[in-house]
Amino acid sequence: APQHKFSYLRIPQSPLYKIMNGPVPSSSSWSVSEESLRRYVRFASESCIQELLSSSEAGRSGNATNGWKIVRHDPTGVEISKRDTGSLHSFRSRRILTSVSPDQFVKVANAIDAAKQWEGDLVEATHIREIDENLSVIRLRFGENSKPLFRNREFIVYERRETMQDGTLVVAVASLPKEMAEGLEPTKKKKHNSFVRGFLVESGWVLEKLEDTSCMITYVVQLDPVGWLPKCFVNRLNTKLVMIIDSLRKLAQASLPNSLPPT
Repeated sequence: APQHKFSYLRIPQSPLYKIMNGPVPSSSSWSVSEESLRRYVRFASESCIQELLSSSEAGRSGNATNGWKIVRHDPTGVEISKRDTGSLHSFRSRRILTSVSPDQFVKVANAIDAAKQWEGDLVEATHIREIDENLSVIRLRFGENSKPLFRNREFIVYERRETMQDGTLVVAVASLPKEMAEGLEPTKKKKHNSFVRGFLVESGWVLEKLEDTSCMITYVVQLDPVGWLPKCFVNRLNTKLVMIIDSLRKLAQASLPNSLPPT
């Protein structure tokens, strides 16, 4: 398996998830400092990058599966896997693209473009904070006309983009803890916020360069929409994953000058 050089701080997933779903401080004046936000997001995103790299390599070249089980091979070449993670809905999709390089695909592999493919009724996609050149906090809101999985859901996520020493590109996306997300919200808006806050846990993209302009794309989604949903709606996530890679591939291909037909 390829070795990715990076300085990691391991954060076990379950404590992070408990923090994210912990009680919100009762004080309406609670706010988060810029330094606290920066420290947390940099710390958590390093763990997210490690989790994504591990998930991208799981089950390949004799590596352990780490709980991922293949549930479908789509005719377009996408492999869909699922992992049992309790209340989370964890899916992974992988595909080799022979006409798009990692540098080309990473332009559309981001939280906002992916959210547009999740659900057409994306009513808000706002950059709340620019923490570093490669690290930002984003608010995603889906309207009442969305499918039940995303209807009136809000996600406050960080997005971090890193290049490993071997050239592999990683885009890490995950929700902020409840209390930290609350602290970023102006007091007036809190009173009128009718959205249910869903959570993404250690999700994102791994883009590995192959020969010529080809690349292996791995997309991981670990989602807790909050609130009970019929199983059939959750199962539709694997179809969404196929569509997301294909739709973003077309966007990346369309941006190339004099490009060949996408494959």
